[in-house]
Amino acid sequence: MTCQHKTLSFTSSSHSSKAGFIRPTPQQRKAAATLQTLEKGKGKLKRPAPEDDSELGPFYAPLILPGDDLAEDPEYPPQSIQEWRTDEDRNEVTPQRKTIYVAAPTSDPFLQSWSVPNSRHADASVAPPDIVDITDYLRAFYHGMPVKRLPSPLRLTHWGAKPSATPRYVGMCTATEAVRIRTRASRDGVFPRQLNLDDLLDATISVLPDDAFALLIMVPFDIYEGPDDDFCAGRAYGGSRVAVVSSARYHPGLDAHQNVDRLHAWPASHCKQYMNICCAEADTPDTRPPKKKPKGRVEPSTSDSLEPAAYAALSPLHAAVLAHAALPSLTSSSPPAALSALWLGRACRTASHELGHCLGIDHCVYYACAMQGSASLAEDARQPPFLCPVDRAKLLCASGADREGAERTMLAFCDRHPDCHLFAALASWIRAQVPADSDSSAKKARTGDN
Repeated sequence: MTCQHKTLSFTSSSHSSKAGFIRPTPQQRKAAATLQTLEKGKGKLKRPAPEDDSELGPFYAPLILPGDDLAEDPEYPPQSIQEWRTDEDRNEVTPQRKTIYVAAPTSDPFLQSWSVPNSRHADASVAPPDIVDITDYLRAFYHGMPVKRLPSPLRLTHWGAKPSATPRYVGMCTATEAVRIRTRASRDGVFPRQLNLDDLLDATISVLPDDAFALLIMVPFDIYEGPDDDFCAGRAYGGSRVAVVSSARYHPGLDAHQNVDRLHAWPASHCKQYMNICCAEADTPDTRPPKKKPKGRVEPSTSDSLEPAAYAALSPLHAAVLAHAALPSLTSSSPPAALSALWLGRACRTASHELGHCLGIDHCVYYACAMQGSASLAEDARQPPFLCPVDRAKLLCASGADREGAERTMLAFCDRHPDCHLFAALASWIRAQVPADSDSSAKKARTGDN
């Protein structure tokens, strides 16, 4: 299958209105990204009343395709930066507690086969994500906060006197103790066994260093949360500042089984033709009364061009799609190195998302954003790796970093991984904003609008 992605959409799909999703207005979006200020002499908080959110940059609406998280829960409450800042349960980044730690437990040989999918699904020659690369990515994403490997080793081993082929428990060994982790057979048979997510998170809490703001544990094993779910890709105990992410289900060999469309992964997920096909496939007669349409200006929905040079100049999203399409298509016969790069990008995006919850950032409803919730691995692949203006403001406030420095650091990381579709697209998306930012600054200088 091929697609030229000739027309991109900057608005949510037609299914979003059927689902009942009403996106915050431009005024609400800009206000959500702006901290309230104390009005001089009156003791009152004053929030700017902007006309629109055009100053916030080249961001666009969440897709909201059938089955997506916001399609299933269209009234999920938004979280502005002001609400984030005044949240009593949010943990503050302090000089004494600002480091993000990352760990990848080693495991005994009998456990290592649990990280390999059933042979009918996946090629074992595709190398899994390297914890060094994931740490480097998080160092760029969370620029301004130290990101380090956990100094004390962690090891997964047997629980009890001797190993068993199908043990009910395994042990997470830290420097001082062994914590029991429940296991079970994989419900869909893709992996031999799964580890319990809650037990892993509890074990993570027990090794949180004193100077840590957060600790992320990356495991290659399939994980589950409750008795009724098939698997889970990751979860954070935000209030406890710990997160666990499994790279198992991101194995490219599982894409067909999990209905993941590589061709239309971000940024090509905003291909208008693809969006229409997804909506048409799920289109059924709707007997519910129509939802009220939101008031406000009509936002631009599509733009296209046949010439690559002109296409890339239309917007940062167009530039990202062009970079995505310029790399060889990822098929079942793609070189293992290319598929390993695909796997790495997926693990990095989820790792940054879960750590965002440790900062108190909730799921996003304002824009297409790395902090959106995901209802499936198919939706996960369609979401961008960057933060929207609202959530970016939260991260910059927490980390004390500046946007330009963060973007330079992320570009340097992406340039070290030129064969990864996600990182190549992200680099083009970032670079395409520079001329727009310069033009905007120049315009303000000419008009005196500072």
